[in-house]
Amino acid sequence: MRKLIVFLIVLIVLLVAVDRVAVAGVERDLANRIAAASNLSGTPTVTIEGIPFLTQAVSGRYPEVRFNLGTFTYGGVPVKNLRGAAYDVTAPLADVLQNRANVLAQRVAISGTLTRATIDRYAPKGVKIGGNGQRLTASGEVMMGVNKVKFNAEMRVELADGGIRIQAEKIQGVPDQFARLVSYTIPFKGDLPFDVKVTGVKSVAEGLEFSAEASDVPIRG
Repeated sequence: MRKLIVFLIVLIVLLVAVDRVAVAGVERDLANRIAAASNLSGTPTVTIEGIPFLTQAVSGRYPEVRFNLGTFTYGGVPVKNLRGAAYDVTAPLADVLQNRANVLAQRVAISGTLTRATIDRYAPKGVKIGGNGQRLTASGEVMMGVNKVKFNAEMRVELADGGIRIQAEKIQGVPDQFARLVSYTIPFKGDLPFDVKVTGVKSVAEGLEFSAEASDVPIRG
């Protein structure tokens, strides 16, 4: 009986070791595929969620694969902490081991942050962007005739055709019609990884965080 228990313990340890070695190999392959799909010069961090891994590998289906792409430039706009997840990934083990192209994610969701420095960079001259993490604010000076007048404003953030629109919603110190001098668009054009489409944007402590999604995404080698 004692020998049986020892054998079972050794077997479990071996299975766990094999499981971890296998997951590392598939994570490495998926990282290379994601780097290729995203035109990255480096290799992203990839984590396959859920255990035991071997059960997923044998079935060729992974419920969730998380990845971190780091800093990414999108249409000339730097995006910090670009990260996301691929859900319901179909990746037959033979295809992964032989680097075939037959890997598909039912859905990919990513998010990233535009820093305060980036938001400031696109602001009109004389406009300084601030905020408390819940919404953006703006302060500065605008020309009224030949005079410079100081203002403070609350800003609304929304998706616009070809970018992220930052619109003065409440402005103090100048008439409401001067809000257009404070409002501007951050151009957000180009190709995000996996051809995801931006679906939302919100104000956070670091700046603006956007979210994007795509369906039926091939992850090619």
